[in-house]
Amino acid sequence: MTSKEIVRRTLEFDGPERLARSLPEPWGSDLGHVPVDYTGLDGGWKRLDDDHWEHLDEWGNLWRGIGGNKGEVVRGALQHIDDAGTVPLPPLDDPARYAESREALAKDTEHFMVAALPGFTFNIARKMRRLDQYMMDLHLHREQIETLHNRIDDLLVGMVDHFGEAGADAISTLEDWGTQLGLMIHPDLWRELFKPRFRRICDTAHRHNMKVLMHSCGRITDIIPDLIEVGVDALLFDQQKVHGLDNLAQYAGQVTYMCPVDIQSVLQTGDEATIRAWARELIDRFWCGGRGGFIADAYGGEGAIGVEPEWQRWASDEFVKAGVRT
Repeated sequence: MTSKEIVRRTLEFDGPERLARSLPEPWGSDLGHVPVDYTGLDGGWKRLDDDHWEHLDEWGNLWRGIGGNKGEVVRGALQHIDDAGTVPLPPLDDPARYAESREALAKDTEHFMVAALPGFTFNIARKMRRLDQYMMDLHLHREQIETLHNRIDDLLVGMVDHFGEAGADAISTLEDWGTQLGLMIHPDLWRELFKPRFRRICDTAHRHNMKVLMHSCGRITDIIPDLIEVGVDALLFDQQKVHGLDNLAQYAGQVTYMCPVDIQSVLQTGDEATIRAWARELIDRFWCGGRGGFIADAYGGEGAIGVEPEWQRWASDEFVKAGVRT
């Protein structure tokens, strides 16, 4: 089987020949990345002084941070809520920006090719208003914030169409919806305001025969059934313990989980036996006896979470050794 077929069979519970994986070398990844042209849209990080950096992103949000790649929005692009219908959005639905996508997809027919969106509605809108103000807008300025949401969704649907027409296998999105305790907003409010938007984007992807992969940090357990219902095919959870493995296992066979060994509590032990045991446990709980439903992953920023690369190599090695159909 090609990597493309292994991942698709995993997502469709159709018996891949081995565990699908997205791991560092020497194990390698079954997934590939679909590029898109952001030329002229993102200013990159610029040094302000020895410790501080600044970044103007493609949406017009000003970031500040330490170290040149981490930070938070200090000024959102949408300063006045009444400008929600006119604030400029980046031209990411311009077909010319997808020439590189088409070229890459024509060249790589081996891997399962994933096109990354810049988020769904929440991840984008909350930065344009800053999170604190945005949470108030959801209640105090519903009409204006929904105008912004609609414009963002139209842009995202255009991106999904372009990726689908180029031949991508999936779209992915980063949507950090959770805290350590639960969803950032009441689940009923999420279902009212955001669930239909998720459904629209998932439906658009599925019309192009693309899968939908969604990452979220935090405990979003309450809406997992909703995400499955609207068509999310894979949930990328770096922290499994925050949900509880028993809670996640309820949905094994209904959705695929793509996970590293838990980055919040298990990798940090630095204990080889503990790390390897957790890798095997994830396979046992989620891989459905080899039918599919689990993709082994590795976290890309060990230094940011205080993890030695060797600890994650133990996890990767165990995923590969245990991810063999018997």
